[in-house]
Amino acid sequence: MGVLALQGDVREHLAVLRDRGAEAVTVRRPEELAAVDGLVLPGGESTTIVKLADRVGLLDPLRKAVAAGLPVYGSCAGMILLADRLLDAPAGQETIGGLDVTVRRNAFGRQVDSFEADLAFAGLDGGPVHAVFIRAPWVEEAAEGVQILARVVGGPADGRIVAVRQGSLVATSFHPELTGDRRVHALFVDVVRAHLAQQAGVDAGIEEDS
Repeated sequence: MGVLALQGDVREHLAVLRDRGAEAVTVRRPEELAAVDGLVLPGGESTTIVKLADRVGLLDPLRKAVAAGLPVYGSCAGMILLADRLLDAPAGQETIGGLDVTVRRNAFGRQVDSFEADLAFAGLDGGPVHAVFIRAPWVEEAAEGVQILARVVGGPADGRIVAVRQGSLVATSFHPELTGDRRVHALFVDVVRAHLAQQAGVDAGIEEDS
């Protein structure tokens, strides 16, 4: 499993994935992307990450990998990168895409407006997820095929969508890698394993038919 290592909190994601039993590596080049079974897009600065990805020849391979079904988890800036549509973005900002949502950048405000909250998170046992929001986006609109995993409860952002899943794509507005709660990453590791099992079944079926 890989972590896109162009900018952002790469080390933290690597540590959590390894703690969850995944063999986690950094991804900076197309050949490294081709070697992983799942990918994390970390928090950071989305405009910087996409420019660097384009500069090193990774942007198009990333888009093709997502379109081909590679499981990807995006946190904060990673959610922005996965979104098909953006609001409050600089003119011409590109994304990797794949997630049928509209995401509003810096939706909660500036760095000084960062906050923490407890969220009910669909599909996770063990009680609420303690979420850290840092210049975070939110999902303004989600298509019918997108599962809403968590919303903010209370305050001026009450009801805003902050975690979603669509097939093998998972995205959160917040940073679970900073809290010590491993459950969101464990969910993604399970998504990757299920995808690999499905692929193995498909490949076995093709071999039997040939």
